[in-house]
Amino acid sequence: MSAAAVAWRQEETLRRLLQVYLIMGSNNCLKEPVAVLEAAIAGGVTMFQYREKGTGALTGDDRLALASQLRGLCRKHGVPFIVNDDVDLALALDADGVHVGQEDEMAAEVRRRIGEDRILGVSAYDLAEAEAAIRSGADYIGVGPLFSTTTKEDAKAASGLAVLEEMREHGLHIPIVGIGGITSDNASGVVREGADGVSVITAITHAADERAAAEALRLAVTQGLVERG
Repeated sequence: MSAAAVAWRQEETLRRLLQVYLIMGSNNCLKEPVAVLEAAIAGGVTMFQYREKGTGALTGDDRLALASQLRGLCRKHGVPFIVNDDVDLALALDADGVHVGQEDEMAAEVRRRIGEDRILGVSAYDLAEAEAAIRSGADYIGVGPLFSTTTKEDAKAASGLAVLEEMREHGLHIPIVGIGGITSDNASGVVREGADGVSVITAITHAADERAAAEALRLAVTQGLVERG
């Protein structure tokens, strides 16, 4: 775990780090994954999650080797490195945190295993799941899918942006990152309705120019923050 990880858990710092959150595995990339991440970081990605799942995903030593390369790149550039779901892998890599969904290991147990210094993110579809995530020790929640997405094979139906407004109206102050079907065209609206940032996969990994795609998302998020005041 990087020396910065404890400081990254601070609420206001975490809000900033969630602004442009790239989620990626080898099977999401049209180019070599390390090059994709490097370009994305150059374009302004503020957090990275390694998610090696689905058709064509790496396994075994190949999975570990790529994860180690990507972690090294994040460490070099001061970007938090989060592992999706796999606590054992996160601990083996000395990752900065773990993100789990509703169908993964229980968030409270993940918090116990990773300790109090690492970041814990939890996916939430609605207010009830968000409140449960907070009780389980989440540092941030990923809310969605907000828009239709085909990247996640078991994704629920899109909730729309109203869920963000509902969470904020009910007094949820936890950092929130919007997930699902987000692009530079709709990212500003996601932030305007209450999210602190956006998480994407194909909006960057399938772009012809990953750096430019990240820059466009960063600009859209900034616009949303300004509009929200």
